[in-house]
Amino acid sequence: MLSIKKYAAIDIGSNAVRLLISNIIEQKGKPVQFKKNSLVRVPIRLGADVFIKNKISKENTQRILDTMLAFKLLMTSHKVVKYKACATSAMRESANGKKIVDLVLEQAGISIDVIGGEEEAAIIAATDLNKYIDPNKTYLYVDVGGGSTEFTVIDQGKQVASRSFKIGTVRLLNDIVKKETWLELQEWIGSHSKGYHKIDVIGSGGNINKIFKISGKTMGKPLTYFYMTSYYNMLQTYSYEERITELDLNQDRADVIIPAMRIYLSAMKWSGAKNIYVPKIGLADGIIKSIYYDTVSSNTQ
Repeated sequence: MLSIKKYAAIDIGSNAVRLLISNIIEQKGKPVQFKKNSLVRVPIRLGADVFIKNKISKENTQRILDTMLAFKLLMTSHKVVKYKACATSAMRESANGKKIVDLVLEQAGISIDVIGGEEEAAIIAATDLNKYIDPNKTYLYVDVGGGSTEFTVIDQGKQVASRSFKIGTVRLLNDIVKKETWLELQEWIGSHSKGYHKIDVIGSGGNINKIFKISGKTMGKPLTYFYMTSYYNMLQTYSYEERITELDLNQDRADVIIPAMRIYLSAMKWSGAKNIYVPKIGLADGIIKSIYYDTVSSNTQ
């Protein structure tokens, strides 16, 4: 007996807002399958407001509302049976975040959960990494966002340590990451990776997915530290405009890709990793799985 249901995850990040719709395929005697059906991304960049002015602007409040109304219609059209919406650091730190959450509920009928950094790290780490990792190896999982980056050490298939740092692409673009935060991260990575003979990095987030796609590597093959360094240096020889016109990057990717690479390269350097694996998973995938396994509350369409 085959059963296919649709679940949705809304990820309201500091750089972009995403709607992921997944097919949940259940078949007697077989493990459940999670298959991506549709992904819509809107680059609202809430962090540019919040990290500088401490609040979300009128224009971006309206854009969030319009996006949530559109997402609601898409979920209805797709016949989504369950969904969950999570907002991360920009909404968390915004002075008017609560007001916007209330407005979205009232006008779009979507309930938004504003989650903490540690909860975000836990949801991301709960994605089915076992499909992508070797259970005998040690990994540092790095999920780079606009406002924060989540780091998780995984050894022998088990989470050993997890922490969220306020180092994100939008914060770095606006030069508002303190030197102490970098030093704290370096110390955390160093102390949590020193006991292992060899460590690899797993990267998630839109920027590393884009870099992986450009590399032309086949799924499951890693990017090397040498490749990442070369690409990082090459990107910096182009202006923002040239990255759009000559490297064919979207305008909302062409600026954040450089600070994102800085975070991944720092993580590789400080952990001693020579390779970074890119399984193309993130918070939205984690939300879908958490709805299915009912580890967090969800909403019914």
